[in-house]
Amino acid sequence: MLVKDTNPATLGELTRLFGKIGLISFGGPAGQIALMHEEVVDRKKWVSEEEYLQALNLCHLLPGPEAQQLAAWIGWRLHGTLGGLIAGLLFVIPGAIVMLGLSALYVVSMQVDWLQGLFFGIKAAVLAIVLQALLRIGGKALTTPAKRALAVIAFIALFALHIPFPILIFSAAIVGAVVAWKAPDWFALKPVEARATASSGHWLAHVAKTVGIWGVVWAAPMVAILLTLGQEHVLWKVGSFFSQLAIVTFGGAYAVLAYMAQEAVNGFGWLSAGEMADGLGLAETTPGPLILVTQFVGFLAGFRAPAPFDPWAAGVLAALLTTWVTFAPCFLWIFALAPLMERMRSIAWLQGSLAAITAAVVGVIANLSIWFALHVLFRTVGELDVGIGSIWWPHWSSLDLKALAIGLAAGGMLFGLKWGIIRTLAICALAGLALGAVAA
Repeated sequence: MLVKDTNPATLGELTRLFGKIGLISFGGPAGQIALMHEEVVDRKKWVSEEEYLQALNLCHLLPGPEAQQLAAWIGWRLHGTLGGLIAGLLFVIPGAIVMLGLSALYVVSMQVDWLQGLFFGIKAAVLAIVLQALLRIGGKALTTPAKRALAVIAFIALFALHIPFPILIFSAAIVGAVVAWKAPDWFALKPVEARATASSGHWLAHVAKTVGIWGVVWAAPMVAILLTLGQEHVLWKVGSFFSQLAIVTFGGAYAVLAYMAQEAVNGFGWLSAGEMADGLGLAETTPGPLILVTQFVGFLAGFRAPAPFDPWAAGVLAALLTTWVTFAPCFLWIFALAPLMERMRSIAWLQGSLAAITAAVVGVIANLSIWFALHVLFRTVGELDVGIGSIWWPHWSSLDLKALAIGLAAGGMLFGLKWGIIRTLAICALAGLALGAVAA
């Protein structure tokens, strides 16, 4: 267990720092992790380099947004549970407030032509952003032939066979554990050393207590909904779906977007594929974790729900519920497992499972890329039978040339000019506005 030495930071200093980080943490998890490293390790020296990297490795092992969990760990490391809550919440709350406002604006934009033009441009730009994420993550994750093969298998399993995402993640974890046991060279796994840790009885009691407390916190709003509205109401369906999603969100937000999008669009009918792309574009413009796109989905689901609530009240309730069930588990994982960080790093099969899941996630994001491209670039998309399964297939005559042009331009900005995501989104939004004005 980590021993908390003389505390280098007061609670007030911790609060002020993460209040600032929560407002400026744009750029996705890589940028957010680098920002926290600069502030906490390099500048203030509150946490050592070794501890920071160990904590980052732990967060990669856990489901959920790793940057937010790392923020909660830093707070926990410095001021226990209270510090973890402050740092973790301040990392999320500013972006959540912005996302809630943008979700409401999006609903208003459905009746405003010029706002629709802006969102059209954002939607087309998302194609290039997802492709950039695919190449970035693939370049880091697929370091051996076995990992590349696993990524291809994962893509086929999702795109053609429509294997549910949770089953895919579970299967990859098993494959990774077996590889770590029988053929660690396949994944270029490094030998791990046994490390001294607290007694098994001590850490089991700690985990049980923490999981019990935070399990109640996580489930509380769902129990209230069950007792008052029942399992058929959209709030229950939103809460239960995103609670399940919180358990399998290994590999970052992009890993679960395909599963979330397809379930929300095709399974529940809460929004369209184009609206899902709009939500991702909006999430890219806000500070905080990209997984806040779930709040957008929840808002639209609630807004379009039947009585007894006013649509706006239902939208806000669904958005808040989505945020709750998405991030409450993050605190559960950190507070339960952070003291066991050293022990987890010495478990070979766990490292193998993580490597396999990371490789499979590349195939998942490839599936997401194609799914978004088909539904944004073509007005009509059907399914084509391929014997053992089926694949999405466009009606080529329905190609949207304006969306294609903006998507290619976004690719040029991101890959050719090396511009940032927010700048690219802003220009593409203006292009969508201009094209909409010309068409009118």
